[in-house]
Amino acid sequence: MDNLDSDDLEMIRRERLAAMKKRQDKKQEWITNGHGTYSELYDEKEFFEATKKSENMVCHFYRDQFVRCKLVDKHLDILARKHIETKFCKINAEKAPFLTERLKIRVLPTLCLVKNGKTKDYVVGFTDLGNTDDFSTEMLEWRIARADVVEYQGDLLCPPSSKSSGQRMDVRKKKTIRGRNDDSSDDSDSD
Repeated sequence: MDNLDSDDLEMIRRERLAAMKKRQDKKQEWITNGHGTYSELYDEKEFFEATKKSENMVCHFYRDQFVRCKLVDKHLDILARKHIETKFCKINAEKAPFLTERLKIRVLPTLCLVKNGKTKDYVVGFTDLGNTDDFSTEMLEWRIARADVVEYQGDLLCPPSSKSSGQRMDVRKKKTIRGRNDDSSDDSDSD
């Protein structure tokens, strides 16, 4: 900073202002595309249109009769207002048979996490959320962030519920039997 003259500082200021203006324009575009609210898609055509318009999307496949789907709705409504960079929506799985078959959705609730028009990940049931009905909104946010669909400020290796206890949860992808690094499975005869 000491080596910068007034021209350098002015250039940095202009670049920062341009970046802020670009971000504001992007935010306005997101709002125009329905970001910032948790909305319902009524058919499969709407789903495909939404994926084309939004870079990041979280779509909840639900059924009206399922209490757990209503729990997810509550959390997604909160996250939709917090993460304006992502479109949050839901679609009734019974009214979208082609889509549920194509995406191989077998368990409800299922969250389909879409980035750049491609399905990046799924949150199936509550297994990834601590396998409990009383998971926090922060836990769901963390899980969605692991697919890089929301801008997350926390530690992606440490879920929110384990931070207070100081424990780290192993969040690496599970390896296959052939690819695992297991010290006890070495072939040497050293005894």
